[in-house]
Amino acid sequence: MAADSDPESEVFEITDFTTASEWERFVSRVEEVLNDWKLIGNSAGKLSPEKGEYTSGTWGEKSQDINFADFKFCITHYFLKQLCEKDDGKNKFEEDAFPLAMQDLLCMNNDFPPRAHCLVRWYGIREFVVISPGTNCEAIISESKCNLLLSSISISLANSGCQLPIFVQIQQKWRRMYSGECQGPGVRTDFEMVHLRKVPSQYNHLSGLLDIFKSKIGCTLSPLPPVNIAIRFTYVLQDWQQYSWPQQPPDLDSLLGGEVGGVEFGKLPFGACEEPISELHLATTWPHLTEGIVVDNDVYSDLEPLQAPHWSVRVRTAENPQCLLGDLLTEFFKLCCRKETTEEILGRGLTEDESKENNDISSALSKLTEPATTVPISKLSVSNMVHSARKHIRRHRRIDEAPLNTDILHSVLLYLFPDAAVEKLSENSKNKTAQTKSCGKAEQDKNSDYNLFLQLKSAPTDSLTYWLALCVCLVNYNHGGLRAVAHLWQEFVLELRYRWENNYLIYGLAPGPPDLRCCLLHQKLQMLNCCIERKRARDEARKVSEGSKERERKVSGGCQSSRPVPESATATSPASSSTREGSVGKSWDSWSDSEDEFFECLSDQGEMEAARADGEKDGSKIKAEGRLHPCNNMTLLNSTEPLYIPVTQEPAPMTEDLLEEQSEVLAKLGTSAEGSHLRARMQSACLLSDMESFKAANPGCVLEDFVRWYSPRDYVEEEVIDEKGNTVVKGKLSARMEIPGNMWVEAWETARVIPARRQKRLFDDTKEAEKVLHYLAVQKPADLTRHLLPCILHAAILKLKEEESVEDIPSVRKCIQQATSQASKLLHPTNQDLKKLEEFINQLMAMETIITQARSLKAKFSISESEKGEDTNELKKFASSLLEEPEVVVIGAGQGSTGSIIHGLFLNAQRAALLAPLDEDLSHDRKPTGGSNKVPDFPPPAGREILLRTCVPRPAPYSKALPQRLFCVLMREEFRLAGAFSSDTSFF
Repeated sequence: MAADSDPESEVFEITDFTTASEWERFVSRVEEVLNDWKLIGNSAGKLSPEKGEYTSGTWGEKSQDINFADFKFCITHYFLKQLCEKDDGKNKFEEDAFPLAMQDLLCMNNDFPPRAHCLVRWYGIREFVVISPGTNCEAIISESKCNLLLSSISISLANSGCQLPIFVQIQQKWRRMYSGECQGPGVRTDFEMVHLRKVPSQYNHLSGLLDIFKSKIGCTLSPLPPVNIAIRFTYVLQDWQQYSWPQQPPDLDSLLGGEVGGVEFGKLPFGACEEPISELHLATTWPHLTEGIVVDNDVYSDLEPLQAPHWSVRVRTAENPQCLLGDLLTEFFKLCCRKETTEEILGRGLTEDESKENNDISSALSKLTEPATTVPISKLSVSNMVHSARKHIRRHRRIDEAPLNTDILHSVLLYLFPDAAVEKLSENSKNKTAQTKSCGKAEQDKNSDYNLFLQLKSAPTDSLTYWLALCVCLVNYNHGGLRAVAHLWQEFVLELRYRWENNYLIYGLAPGPPDLRCCLLHQKLQMLNCCIERKRARDEARKVSEGSKERERKVSGGCQSSRPVPESATATSPASSSTREGSVGKSWDSWSDSEDEFFECLSDQGEMEAARADGEKDGSKIKAEGRLHPCNNMTLLNSTEPLYIPVTQEPAPMTEDLLEEQSEVLAKLGTSAEGSHLRARMQSACLLSDMESFKAANPGCVLEDFVRWYSPRDYVEEEVIDEKGNTVVKGKLSARMEIPGNMWVEAWETARVIPARRQKRLFDDTKEAEKVLHYLAVQKPADLTRHLLPCILHAAILKLKEEESVEDIPSVRKCIQQATSQASKLLHPTNQDLKKLEEFINQLMAMETIITQARSLKAKFSISESEKGEDTNELKKFASSLLEEPEVVVIGAGQGSTGSIIHGLFLNAQRAALLAPLDEDLSHDRKPTGGSNKVPDFPPPAGREILLRTCVPRPAPYSKALPQRLFCVLMREEFRLAGAFSSDTSFF
């Protein structure tokens, strides 16, 4: 009981019977947003916007979601950025100044902005707030809901003191219907709108609209203050039939006859397949008129377009027009996602003679195992037997079953291997490398973009890989798609195998080891060419040596001198060089497969002279072998003999995948002592070979001699004083060479005296060539596409640069530069991001579209590159501006040179539209509608916009004079009135 009587234990409760309704919460939420965005207070005092600022300036917006019960709304604040930032806080506001929106209603600097929010165009305001239904919410259609929202914003404006106009979007969204309000100190502006499907006949002209405006403002003053009028009529030109299409016609004599824009293999097509400019809009404007100056009623109109003081033009481009280069790239890129192998693709259509094919192949393999008594060795190769089997199959195969037409296939192969067209293939291929290199240099001098392949990791434009990419792309697009690509790739690989087995160099590849700056496929082809070069050199050197030995046996009866004769003196004919001799005796085995370029004249002469000198001095001395030439004036440390540079094996060329594989193997050896030792031995194979060659060329040499030639930094020389007091120079190995267990010392001790020609090959060209051919043969069309994609994008960028240079479009030029740097980042990684590459291809397509649009406009405005002058320069500038700006002013309006051309465009279109039906029936009277023989210069305007403005007191004659505005839109299927009517609320 004591606890109950304690006053502190009593609970004091207050029951609030003023719980807010959903409507009150909504009003409060709107006020909170306005406060958060700092839109409270007077916004007047800012400078009037400059002419055209609504178009050139930057517009900003910020949005937030609010709820009315369970109905979601989106409130958005639109504002002209530059203006807000430039004038914010710099002007002192007057207490009784009109709100900024009221001042904008009468401003004439930004009438009819070409690119702005519809409310900006209709009311001329620079800052406002819009409340619209949220996404997936039904429209506000009922009148009671509209009134509820309007009353909500009215209360919010009054409570918060915000002087920005707030609009509510009502009716269906496509109708763009808004109703709003703006409040200021003692003033209010109501924004109202009317939207109809058809134009009422009594309001189809200026006089009827003036009647509406006057009746709405209800001014009783007499005379009525003048009404300021601005009028814009828009005429649309859609008919381009009388103008030539600026696309190159097809070359009916070429392989791609009938394909629009395609000329030949090796050149990418370019241009639009349809008209890229769909419409031209001419806006004729009368910016400052007053009532009484102009007459426009249902009987007569003074508003002739040729008399308008201002003309402006905009073009409407076709949406995603079909373009040749874009289609080519898109279809090629689609191959990246295919999963089929070449066998699966070609096997679908080549099953007719499957049994015969198996028999032919099996017989080919059996023939290889039979004694070669009557068949030359050169004929006994798998590729030759497969070739004969395939020819046999082709005889029984219907022509239409080939995925790629035979004539086209032959043309492509001749384009890729032009040396095959020469009767004596080997004669042409001997000088192939020099020709290709000189062509490449000439191309490099002509084209500053030659080295673009280094950025894109593709291949030089004068290389076989680049040509192959173009051919695969064109074959895929024009001649059979995926199956044709698989067929071409199969033939390409067979051609490479044929060249490998017959010692024919591959055309279109620079000499030397694989260039790691190029794509992997190009590296593989270069690797195969290296193998062919070394095999060729080895076979030719062997034949030269055998020929010289045979002649010396006949002449001297077995002289000990068996030096090889220079290739230039005794090389066999090109035709016979491809035929292998069947008898290879012991001398064949004594030759390793690594003679490559060691038997050049300089090498042989040095070796000969050294052997002869040694024989003369001391017959019992070890014979030196494999000398190239003396190394400056150096002598061996332990004798007075000159130090000779030996003939060494070239290091094995490597492609980037082999280097990566080697790195992984070396990394897996770990960091243990044994692993490190094994890693060092694997990396010193070339060092050991060079040591053996050095020992053979310099009998009696020591490690210090080798280091002096091979790594001079590791041989340290210093001046010392000997026993006699003389200063002498003595040398020794560097500190790292004297570390116990040094790999160089170990390799020197194990190195034998073996010249390079008798050493085990560092580079097994036969094995490496077969690895390359196998790698190429198992590539799927999708893999091939990924390999060639950098080359195709390289070619596309060069094509865009070439076409842009003709049209001179700065925006496209800048985009191409950005695209090049972007492509270099996308194409260098091994695992390419296909999604980003697809987006990149879309960027290239957009650039092609812009160039075709510029070309189309140039054709329509009859701009010729040969003509020069002020008018031509003005037309060029005008045409280029049409693609970069939303609307371009025509200098001189209808009386200028550009205006005359536009007038001619409309006049020709009118004649074509009105006279064409009459030509079909000559018996009809040739009078157009209206009874006049004269064809009107312009069609009826597609849209008419009339802006009426005045400043009158409302609602009473003694009220403040406030701005009134009515914007009228009259179109064929739309009639819109957007009115802003201000009233004085001081005493009302």
